Amino acid sequence: MGRLAIIGGNSTLGLALCAELGLTARARRIPVSGGPVVLDDAGDVVFLQRHGVGAYTVPHCIDHHAHAHALARVGCDRVLALSSVGGLRLELDVGTVVVPDDYVALAQQPDSRFVDERGHGVPGFDPEWRARVLAAWMAHAPRPPVDGGVYVQTTGPRFETPAEVRFLATMGDVVGMTVGTENVAMGERQIQHAAVCIVDNLGNGLGPARLTFDEFEAGKRANQARLLATLPGVLGDLLT
Repeated sequence: MGRLAIIGGNSTLGLALCAELGLTARARRIPVSGGPVVLDDAGDVVFLQRHGVGAYTVPHCIDHHAHAHALARVGCDRVLALSSVGGLRLELDVGTVVVPDDYVALAQQPDSRFVDERGHGVPGFDPEWRARVLAAWMAHAPRPPVDGGVYVQTTGPRFETPAEVRFLATMGDVVGMTVGTENVAMGERQIQHAAVCIVDNLGNGLGPARLTFDEFEAGKRANQARLLATLPGVLGDLLT
């Protein structure tokens, strides 16, 4: 078995989790095409900041293939992808965790690294790995996650309009800007990929007032505490 990678959107989460688990992580710069990619190597587990270290990389500019290449180079064969999302349904309110089993990512930049027939891959979350992630989250989260659902990927970096949210809700349950393309990139490197989506805000137009960026940031801060309480137990299960 290879190593586990955790991909997150928060630059402090990996280091905070290492401190919680008593792990020592060292920063590494992995030379790959589109890189170098900076990651925190803690032995059995590797932490990768999806939006980069230092300067923030907006969602549509992330080089997911560089990330996948770097993780493959350091021996990772499976990824737990943590993703901030908007809820497309009122019942998926802030703090809800969804472990999706499918996604829609139709209007994206070309997401295959291949320019020949190898680009005709069949994407998707690895079902066995997803089941392990779901079981670990069920065992350790104070609030059970939602088993299944469709992640809808938009290009970003802007949030969606209320009309777009109503349209996207006809296709899926949560909305984000990265997981679909990331899944394709990992699959092309034979890296198992499963996502855990944390609802940081209701989709624009679903709440009682217009969505604000401050509201989104407040949701993220509240959810990080929940993540730090849940992840040590989850990692314990996934690393055995």
